[in-house]
Amino acid sequence: MKTLEILTPEDKQGIDLPRLLEDEQGAQGKKKLYIESYGCQMNFSDSEIVASIMREKGFATTSSPDDADLVLLNTCAIRDNAEQKVRNRLSTLVSLKRRKPDTTIGVLGCMAERLKAKLLEEEKIVDMVVGPDAYRDLPRLLDEVETGQKAVNVFLSKEETYADIAPVRLNTNGVTAFISIMRGCDNMCSFCVVPFTRGRERSRDAHSIVKEAADLFSQGYREVTLLGQNVDSYKWTSEDGTEHVNFANLLEKVALVHPDLRVRFSTSHPKDITDEVLYTMKKYDNVCNYIHLPAQSGNSRVLKIMNRTYDREWYMNRVDAIRRILGEDCGISQDMIAGFCTETEEEHRDTLTLMEYVKYDFGYMFAYSERPGTPAAKKFVDDIPEEVKKRRLNEIIALQQQHSMERNQMALGKVHRVLVEGTSKRSTEHLQGRNDQNKVVVFPKHHFEKGQYVNVLVTDCTTATLLGEPVLSEN
Repeated sequence: MKTLEILTPEDKQGIDLPRLLEDEQGAQGKKKLYIESYGCQMNFSDSEIVASIMREKGFATTSSPDDADLVLLNTCAIRDNAEQKVRNRLSTLVSLKRRKPDTTIGVLGCMAERLKAKLLEEEKIVDMVVGPDAYRDLPRLLDEVETGQKAVNVFLSKEETYADIAPVRLNTNGVTAFISIMRGCDNMCSFCVVPFTRGRERSRDAHSIVKEAADLFSQGYREVTLLGQNVDSYKWTSEDGTEHVNFANLLEKVALVHPDLRVRFSTSHPKDITDEVLYTMKKYDNVCNYIHLPAQSGNSRVLKIMNRTYDREWYMNRVDAIRRILGEDCGISQDMIAGFCTETEEEHRDTLTLMEYVKYDFGYMFAYSERPGTPAAKKFVDDIPEEVKKRRLNEIIALQQQHSMERNQMALGKVHRVLVEGTSKRSTEHLQGRNDQNKVVVFPKHHFEKGQYVNVLVTDCTTATLLGEPVLSEN
């Protein structure tokens, strides 16, 4: 899971190749699971749930597919490019299957849900296909495979939240962790497959979320990110009907776990980012001053046919509220789609002017990619030529690079509280972490260690990174 300042379609659908996992060293004599995650943070979080379920089945995790008895690819279907990455990866596993024919290969997640049994026909080495709500059924499906059958479960649930499963933290740095607070999506954006691959929206028990956050803090973690397809639409009611918790309430409950536990959340839907949420963020210093607020377009007509349920003015009103309540320093990032069906040049320029109005800190930007089965694929013609999409996307990216630099330059000469996540990618003599606004900060190591908070004076920057010097105590 990573935060990237400027992403092209090729970048965002990332892959998580497991390094040393927390129970790998205790794997002697156990069957071994190797799992790769593609796409969004929810998939990475789901992989941790899968690892926990398979641990109960007697599997330990391994960082090498060659050592594995079970290889799982947790997939994304948001764009065709994401699915092609998985297909390419499956083709590289053919040689593994030849060398070790008893190795079970499974495809999990959104691509599995979208293609279902068809995937078994198209990819001959795949033994099982499992949708996002069927992970509890993995042990039974694996037993079915071991009898020589292909196995499929892509049932979508209206209740499943995996609230009672303690995730196995994969690829952990021991400092930051993700907590899934809800699943599914009720917003039928016309371009999106998520409602069809992850089902209806349902929120997890608030008490189980707070407990997971408290457990993580006691284990040494110092930052949690609350995850959901539309995290700010979280809404939970106790079985007896006496307790009602919305997202602002939940945010406060998690913030109160400990003042040294940083709290982030992703992703926000503009229609649900209420003033109540913003004032809760302002009230607690450990709730980070950063909001991912996908716009998708800056034009009201395009937003309407995208079925985003807000217009340009509504979105700008929410940005104004963020700036008014949380201040100009609050980090805001975006999602933008270039070249959606019927988008004109003038409407494309509306996206650019919205970006000029907000001046996002960073963003995730794509050319429109039609997905089979979505309302847009059924109702509209994908009529923008690829070269036009590419040119518009490049204009969006160039403007975002300019704004990222401008926003980062605002940090110069200021002291930022940074949570150290580990050594810098370029030098073991430097540490890196993120500040309140979710920006990577790199500084000399000195005596500081991972998991500490360090005050850093920012002295330089790039479009992607802040550079600085720690403010050393005289004691």
